[in-house]
Amino acid sequence: MLAIYKKELRTYFTSMVGYVFIALFLFIIGLFFRMNNLVTRAANFEYTIANVSFIFVLLVPLLTMRIMAEENRQKTDQLLLTSPVTAANIVMGKFFAVFTILLVVNAIICTYPLIMLRYGKVPFASSYASLMGFLLLGGAYLAMGIFLSSLTESQVVAAVITFIVFFFTLFMDGIAASISTNHKTALIFFGILMLIICFILWIMMRNITVSIGLGIIGIGSLTGLYMYKPTLFDGAIVKLFSWLSATARFNNFYMGILDLADIIFYISIIFVFLFLSTQVIKKKRWS
Repeated sequence: MLAIYKKELRTYFTSMVGYVFIALFLFIIGLFFRMNNLVTRAANFEYTIANVSFIFVLLVPLLTMRIMAEENRQKTDQLLLTSPVTAANIVMGKFFAVFTILLVVNAIICTYPLIMLRYGKVPFASSYASLMGFLLLGGAYLAMGIFLSSLTESQVVAAVITFIVFFFTLFMDGIAASISTNHKTALIFFGILMLIICFILWIMMRNITVSIGLGIIGIGSLTGLYMYKPTLFDGAIVKLFSWLSATARFNNFYMGILDLADIIFYISIIFVFLFLSTQVIKKKRWS
């Protein structure tokens, strides 16, 4: 894992990708820092962090689009697949490489609240709680980006798909609010969601029996539950979107609240998508 970590980190800093990512990241945050804190002389750095959470949607695809897709295209992934390194070590090495770049940026912006000491008392608790949430949110987006990059051989396709998925997560709450909350709509929605999950599973495993079997069991279970008690589906879409929304969970950090449930949520998102990326690599080894 360490060798892969060093190789990936070296790749980002021997090309322009790592430098462009850091430069754009700091430029956007610096711009908002100036407008929200320096010009107004407000000491609350969490205002800036709350306003720049969209930055991951724009810049993470730039960082993760090549991490798996480029190796798939050039067939250099075959060297990794035939090496004694485990699939989990491959994924973890790549993740820690991109996460290190995010840590570098986060370490720099951690000095910004100290700059505001000249304007008076700074609420360090809420400022650094928001920075912690910002780092966890970035880690979750990086894990998702790695998984999406592993599904294709094209960097452009990986970047576009990643951007679309991230853009969707940014507006999950608004989308959920615009969807009907009645139980019939919820049943149809969860049925379509189950089919999408089965399709993704088929892409990863190329096992039609498992995919169809899971779809039949899932849709059958949803139908049975609906027939037993349809009121369980009332408002279920809004509840699901609110629970899954990564940006909504960030609001607690922004307000200076360190909730263990939110920390576990982000760590779980990272684990799930790294696990899925590992399964993609294992599937290639089996084939």
